[in-house]
Amino acid sequence: MQFIDLEAQQRERLPDGRTIREAVDARISAVLNHGRYILGPEVEELEQTLAAYVGVEHCITVASGTDALLIALMALGVNAGDEVITTPFSFIATSETIALLGATPVYVDIDPASYNLDPAKLEPAISPRTKAIIPVSLYGQPADFPAINAIADRHGLPVIEDGAQSFGSTHQGRHSCGLSTIGTTSFFPSKPLGGYGDGGACFTNDPELADRMRRISRHGQERRYFHSDIGVNGRIDTLQAAILLAKWANFQQEVEARCRIGAAYSLKLNETGITTTPQLTDGNTSVFAQYTVQVENRAAVQAALKEQGIPTAVHYPTLLCQQPALTCQHSRCSNGCHTPLALAASERVLSLPMHPWLSDADQDRVVSALAGVSQSISIPSEG
Repeated sequence: MQFIDLEAQQRERLPDGRTIREAVDARISAVLNHGRYILGPEVEELEQTLAAYVGVEHCITVASGTDALLIALMALGVNAGDEVITTPFSFIATSETIALLGATPVYVDIDPASYNLDPAKLEPAISPRTKAIIPVSLYGQPADFPAINAIADRHGLPVIEDGAQSFGSTHQGRHSCGLSTIGTTSFFPSKPLGGYGDGGACFTNDPELADRMRRISRHGQERRYFHSDIGVNGRIDTLQAAILLAKWANFQQEVEARCRIGAAYSLKLNETGITTTPQLTDGNTSVFAQYTVQVENRAAVQAALKEQGIPTAVHYPTLLCQQPALTCQHSRCSNGCHTPLALAASERVLSLPMHPWLSDADQDRVVSALAGVSQSISIPSEG
């Protein structure tokens, strides 16, 4: 059993009858024929397609999800001495990009139901040095942006959504990455919309921010050999844009499959008595970039499942404020570096096989195995 089955995706049929692999091959061949490997026509086509889908005016495709965060922060003028509020329960890129600019990550605790930044804990973390807020839309569903944006607006702060795991999800009908000042996402192969290498994007309705992010992603270049900003080499390459376009025709179908499989997982697990399943916030849909439960004795549970041929993963076992590279000398946590709910989650979360091609039989196998393990290894019945 595959944790994420990208090979199965290549065999899927598009509406025109071709497999995704055939569509990818055709798109790559077109790039090889025209030879514009950097900023070829596929890049602009992809940006227009993604902007229309998210419902924003501007999309700037970039080289990775990490670059998307870095470029967004640079465009907002984050510098040494500034503070950026975020969650400690995320991949390191969320805080790494803050630290790279000499700014200080400030951590607030999570909502234990959604694993996302808890707006109720946000305002006490704001200081005169706060420059921006980065909520992470973890595991596939948006953070509580109406509440977060309201607080940010009161303090005149921009909000960057780290939507690396949530592209395709919605809040009250509006797509992730279009819910804040800037939205960012990743096209890493395992993401809901994944390429065959690194890639990412920034989204905004602000034309000045869009222009700035585009310049920054291209060495700060305003016109050829004229650089108005300090920038980075953060462009997506044409081949990755072409691959993403080839896969785009089936993306909404895959989103619907993710929603269906995620809901089926929860129903089947709840029927076995395992109720530490993902909880969707009112108004949210999720793309279940990870399908995550909580377990006691996680290492023993993982080992038992591995013996039965069922792969699992942990996202994330170490909080950002615990990372050696991001110790408290580089960060300021609210409430004395004490984020107990994030810490508790980091010690118990376990992600199960999840992708749009997961068969009913394989899902039943996972559920049965986890239920069986629960008879010999303690798994909490309440989340």
